[in-house]
Amino acid sequence: MPLLGLGTWQASDQEAYDAVGIALDLGYRLIDTATMYRNEAAVGRAVRDSGLAREEVFLTTKLRAGDAGRARETIRASLDALGVDYLDLWLIHWPVARGAGAGTWQRFVEARDAGLTRAIGVSNYSAAEIDELTDATGVVPAVNQIEWTPALYDASTVAAHRERGVTIEGYSPFKAADLRDPILLAIAQDHGVTVPQAILRWHLEHGFVAIPKSTDAGRIAENFDVFGFSLDGDEVTRIDSLAG
Repeated sequence: MPLLGLGTWQASDQEAYDAVGIALDLGYRLIDTATMYRNEAAVGRAVRDSGLAREEVFLTTKLRAGDAGRARETIRASLDALGVDYLDLWLIHWPVARGAGAGTWQRFVEARDAGLTRAIGVSNYSAAEIDELTDATGVVPAVNQIEWTPALYDASTVAAHRERGVTIEGYSPFKAADLRDPILLAIAQDHGVTVPQAILRWHLEHGFVAIPKSTDAGRIAENFDVFGFSLDGDEVTRIDSLAG
């Protein structure tokens, strides 16, 4: 799974198509969508039109919690919309109502075992909610996609996920961040990059997956231009300290 990808939340069909095409041309290989985004068909069309082989693009989509009772039908609908034979990652978008989560997760395990998705995970789950699924099925979610940025960094959350072997995938990496924070500004200036680029590099240094959403060509390019520099341990620790 690539550590840096493109999110498509709130992108209309045309916006999603254009953004995914731009991203793939720049070198992105992780594209994130969801049933509730209503743009899966546009995302799939952009992937096909890119000319890239299917196996070169890591595709993620998500099941709406409200569709928990229709998981089998929903993954097939997502595959049809995306125009692919399999997903790389399928997530439960939000925790399912208490008591129904284990059954839904079992459907996810079955979908993975049937080859409809290569990996399965969750989104917006707590460690306790992850344990509930694991205890019921013996299968640990591969990924937990959560809002994640330096201001939300929590070492205990990181440790809980790593102890369970769950990868943290962060969405909205800039939303809760203070882009004018002196520490971020100083570190960005030292490397000749923007603050958002420094934040994304912080994700990469920690091994977190980041999926910044944008439909602006310049911003999509800027967000991907983070492989020409690195942060040292002290810089990472200083950014960690911004957590509120």
